[in-house]
Amino acid sequence: MTDSRQIEQQAADWLARRDAGDWAAHDEQALVAWLSASARHKVAFLRLESAWSEAGRLQALAAGLPAGGPPPRAATDAQAAPDLRGFRFAPRRTAVRSGRWRHGIAATLAMIAVGSAAWGGWQLTGRQEAHYVSAVGQVQTVTLPDGSTATLSSDSQLDVQISRSERSIALARGEAFFDVAHDARRPFVVEAQGRRVAAVGTRFSVRRNTDELRVVVTEGKVRLDSGPAADGRAQPVALLPAGSVATAGRNGVLVRSVPVADAERYLEWRDGFLTFDDTSLADAAAEFNRFNTRKLELGDATVADLRVGGNFRWSNADGFVRLLEQGFPVHAERHDDRIVLHAR
Repeated sequence: MTDSRQIEQQAADWLARRDAGDWAAHDEQALVAWLSASARHKVAFLRLESAWSEAGRLQALAAGLPAGGPPPRAATDAQAAPDLRGFRFAPRRTAVRSGRWRHGIAATLAMIAVGSAAWGGWQLTGRQEAHYVSAVGQVQTVTLPDGSTATLSSDSQLDVQISRSERSIALARGEAFFDVAHDARRPFVVEAQGRRVAAVGTRFSVRRNTDELRVVVTEGKVRLDSGPAADGRAQPVALLPAGSVATAGRNGVLVRSVPVADAERYLEWRDGFLTFDDTSLADAAAEFNRFNTRKLELGDATVADLRVGGNFRWSNADGFVRLLEQGFPVHAERHDDRIVLHAR
């Protein structure tokens, strides 16, 4: 899998060469060939070009320039045309949704109240219970009563029960990433859709979809147990080491082994990003819809089958749509509650 940073570097090189002033016909042909080789190339180039254009607009507003006005786009002077090959996107930070702070405060107060009640229950019965909920567009990390941490994705719910002999977590909906505190005497078990994901001390995520479960392991090893099959027969147990991406559905369990760095790409939602690699636009739209109340809708099957790649902020679906309109035969019809994508 080509690293996205490498692609961004290549896109910066192309943009710097094009703006240096000595651009020739054979250079244009080579750029077109590079853009056509992968949708991820095209998206990375469009992102950089958009950022550079925005920087040009700021210069036109005399942001720190002398009174003579901005230099021409194709100027060869080093100060007028900075070398984009060292260009880097800003460090990724957890996205904060404006207008969501009230939900965050309410959720925090609710968790404090639940945690206090759970501690009293532990003193009396040796059992703690806690419930954690995230709103649409909210990602939050919580500390569980045993010292483990869980990062809830958008619109997710965890129901936690911890006793002196076991740690049981029910994923009622959504997705969560777990950093499990080591405790060999009390296995850490996540239950969802009739399956159990058990660990002792490790890092992994569990995600509920409509008719399947996905488990991604980035450290240690977990055990995936499935309930009896429709005919009552026991199903095999899957042992998942770091770098495993397991999908469990009606037809059994499919396990893929990838480098841990690639497994981490499935979890970039924690930092506010979604990563696509030759992904259908239908699936990409579904991912954006998990994090936003303003939904992406597909106007026809032709649009749904387009393939996209790259890294995008899940909080900026409108920016993603603008890139589609620039680089693909797509036209967007914008409404307050949705954006409908049509073939152009």
